[in-house]
Amino acid sequence: MGIKEYKGIIIACIAGICAIICVSIMTVSLVSYKKTSGSGGITATGSASCDFESDLIVWRGSFTAYGETTQEAYQIIKRDAEVIKKYLQDNGVTEEEMIFGSVDISQRWEYEYNEEGYEIGYYLVGYDLEQQICVTSNDVDKVDPISRDSSQLIEAGVEFFSDSPEYYYTKLDELKLQLIEEATVNAKERIDIIMEGTGGRTGKLLNANLGVFQITAQNTNSDYSYGGAFDTSSRQKTASITVKLNYSVE
Repeated sequence: MGIKEYKGIIIACIAGICAIICVSIMTVSLVSYKKTSGSGGITATGSASCDFESDLIVWRGSFTAYGETTQEAYQIIKRDAEVIKKYLQDNGVTEEEMIFGSVDISQRWEYEYNEEGYEIGYYLVGYDLEQQICVTSNDVDKVDPISRDSSQLIEAGVEFFSDSPEYYYTKLDELKLQLIEEATVNAKERIDIIMEGTGGRTGKLLNANLGVFQITAQNTNSDYSYGGAFDTSSRQKTASITVKLNYSVE
């Protein structure tokens, strides 16, 4: 046997050994991947929900005044602001709970038209003023009825426009943490039940995904939102969240 043939045999043997080693490594890696990957594991989604009552109310409204001059319009809206302030105080609202916004002013114009309907001119006839009022309080029972009945202000000659009250919860962060914990426990319990029924055993946690936080009106058919619902129109609310866990299987 020549030197060239001998070298060829050696190179072929080395190449074969390398190929066997590579195949072994890939096989071990594949087995390990199947044991730990999400596709070879078990996944379950847990949920938790809680009914709660809002402890903060925000009520906004606005009032307007008209005058032929800015001074006249301002005196009217200043008087109306005092009427609104007294009305709120008579109903238990403190000065710290009410905020009057700045006064917005706009000009009112009168337009003239000829017999053919074409505009032939316009002139200034007066000024319209508008001011916002916002009431924020932790006493929901106090402000709630006031926000739904502004007839006394209208009867007093105030051009008042009331918005629907908004309801919030000041301990929302604590509630979120509580629901996340409960949803996580619920997801793990579901996985344990499945594995117990199949005779398997869970391995290590591979992945955990937190769903969006949903706040909807209580006892309604409010739709969940992909980005998370946040209802402010209802005093009684329901909060819910989901947690998805993925475990390996041994």
